[in-house]
Amino acid sequence: MSIIYRTITADDIDEASELEQSSFADPWPRSAFEEIVDKRDADYYLAEDEETGRLVGGCVVFRIIDEGDIMNVAVNRDYRGRGIATGLIRYAMERNEEMGIRDFTLEVRVSNAPAIRVYEKCGFESAGIRPGFYDHPKEDGLVMWRYKEDIE
Repeated sequence: MSIIYRTITADDIDEASELEQSSFADPWPRSAFEEIVDKRDADYYLAEDEETGRLVGGCVVFRIIDEGDIMNVAVNRDYRGRGIATGLIRYAMERNEEMGIRDFTLEVRVSNAPAIRVYEKCGFESAGIRPGFYDHPKEDGLVMWRYKEDIE
């Protein structure tokens, strides 16, 4: 299987929204994907199965000065455990580093051990807890950071 990593286009909105709906208890609405296509301070990055053309993963990076906030990392259930999330996050960080982003942060459910392992593999470290950060079900969020100077 070969995966292509790229940035969302208007043609991807429906499929990206479907991925979001199937991945999260509180998914973003379709309109959020329409808006992000033209946003200057954010991008939605996709993982596409080259053989089928199917979108199998996605994540958002919001840029605030020289920091990136990674949000909504999702991989289709049928494709999990194949390194797609790791590749997607690394691709997103590389694209943003080209734009001057040095450090990255994210939140993850404290119970989501597979995601935490992926983030650690990408250089993120635990920085604290946001009590009650998530709903459906209510759960704490683990705050993680990856600082550029830590990996140089």
